[in-house]
Amino acid sequence: MIVHPELRRAARHARRPLLTAALLQGAVTLTHLAQAALLAVTLADLARADTGRLPWLLAAVLAVVAARARLATWQRRTATRAGARVRVALRDELLARLGRLGPAHLTSHGARPGAPAARAGAVRTTLVDGVEGVDAYVSRYLPQLLVTLTVPPLVLAGLAAVEPAALLALVPALLLALGGPRAWDRLLARRGKEHWDTYEGLGADYLEALQGMPALRAAGAVGRTRERLERRSAALHRATVAKLRVSLVDTGITDLAIQGGTAAAALLACRSAVTGSTTATGTYLVLLLASECFRPVRDLAREWHAGYLGASAADGIAALRTAEPAVPDTGTAPAHWAGPPEVRFENVGFTYDGARTPAVHGVTFTAEAGRTTAIVGPSGAGKSTLLALLLRHHDPQEGRITLDGRCTTGYALDALRQGIAVVSQETYLFHATIADNLRLARPDATDDDLRRAARAAGVHDEITALPDGYATVLGERGATLSGGQRQRLALARALLADASVLVLDEATSAVDERREADIVRELVTAASGRTVLVVAHRLAAVRHADHIVVLDGGRVDAAGEHAALVRAGGVYARLVEAGRAHRGGLAA
Repeated sequence: MIVHPELRRAARHARRPLLTAALLQGAVTLTHLAQAALLAVTLADLARADTGRLPWLLAAVLAVVAARARLATWQRRTATRAGARVRVALRDELLARLGRLGPAHLTSHGARPGAPAARAGAVRTTLVDGVEGVDAYVSRYLPQLLVTLTVPPLVLAGLAAVEPAALLALVPALLLALGGPRAWDRLLARRGKEHWDTYEGLGADYLEALQGMPALRAAGAVGRTRERLERRSAALHRATVAKLRVSLVDTGITDLAIQGGTAAAALLACRSAVTGSTTATGTYLVLLLASECFRPVRDLAREWHAGYLGASAADGIAALRTAEPAVPDTGTAPAHWAGPPEVRFENVGFTYDGARTPAVHGVTFTAEAGRTTAIVGPSGAGKSTLLALLLRHHDPQEGRITLDGRCTTGYALDALRQGIAVVSQETYLFHATIADNLRLARPDATDDDLRRAARAAGVHDEITALPDGYATVLGERGATLSGGQRQRLALARALLADASVLVLDEATSAVDERREADIVRELVTAASGRTVLVVAHRLAAVRHADHIVVLDGGRVDAAGEHAALVRAGGVYARLVEAGRAHRGGLAA
């Protein structure tokens, strides 16, 4: 019966409607008591063959039944509105928290040191199923809990005035019905957590399998994945059965106490009737009110099972709501610059939690304001890490990064990220029109703005060739487009953003190499007035950059222009030669 602190906190989002729902539930319970009292008087009159008041008593019973129906409908609507308010507020809060946590929360290096990273499927299960369970718990169980703690003592007080001996049966039974299951609370909570963790893990596995189905098919791993999911499903079944066993014991104790208490009260009422120690009306009151005394307890057990998923998910919701981002948001400066800012890395070093070697170490270079700086190097050189540090998904453990002379930690986190438009290799498009996807970056963009950005990204002609042009509805994640088209749409979206820094992280990797060089040149021209950082494996995309920084093993190996770097030899020259050999192999 102890309410989880996270569930109490969630209930605060709808205090007034929940209190109203509880009062209405109490009124519904009172109609049951009134009906029991009226029926007791009616039965007593019938036993005395006194039918004079019978029509009025039956009319009163019908009126009470009608009133209960209206009150119950009102109560359900109020509880539903309260639950919806809690659900919406909780989801908004959790989504806002996810926004503050950033993408690093869902990566292998996203959590704080010592804490595991979250899985997208597990977060989805918490946001959807967990919050739905909290809705049922808060809107149904909590009002009934208040009624259960209030009504039975009042009924017992009334029965004490009619037949004190009845309390000898009802009080112990009521205490057993309410207190007996508490002995199992700790075990039930443990079983509930095991069930939720298994359920959450299975949801994450299924989402991962659905998203990775093309890769699974290509690797011939569909059958093995199905077997793994079947094992996880069997584990969920076992966890569910284990939880049900404990829950059934809980229910059994409650039912035993209710049935035993009611039967004992009936026997005492019969003894009173035989001995004549109470009136006929009193005898019928004891018989009927004994059952009504336990009605709130029975209803509480039913609502507990309805909201049990929310109770099980409470720890997961609390963990997500209180999760701390990898970086503190203590900056206050707005990211509004008079012109394109200079981006400077000063002796930057960073090591991922659990890694043996630094991802980057002693990195120093400057991306000049309004110019294009390319960052190249072999896989694992530290390119993506530098971008993650620039966007403050992590903070450097050594050195610092400045924009326009101010350390990135001095900017408000949201402002900093809004000031930097990023196009990454992993493009995400939503199930909406092309125009809607583009306007995510700038909702007030005109149709001409959309077309100019699309032309700069080299995708305008392909959009106009579609049956509905910019009004074409894309499939989920842009599945109806090719990889190159998705990336170019993402490029157009980034150009629409009012950001002074443009970052292209392997943004044209899905485009053929010849087209890639043309697109990058067009983008640099379209992005004039911005500081541009280009990260790429293929050097055709960066050879015309104003400045090229070469990384190797997390350090700056060389920096300069394309021609000078080729003449100097080293890592860059080897990358150029490897690119030529690759093109030659493809031509052969």
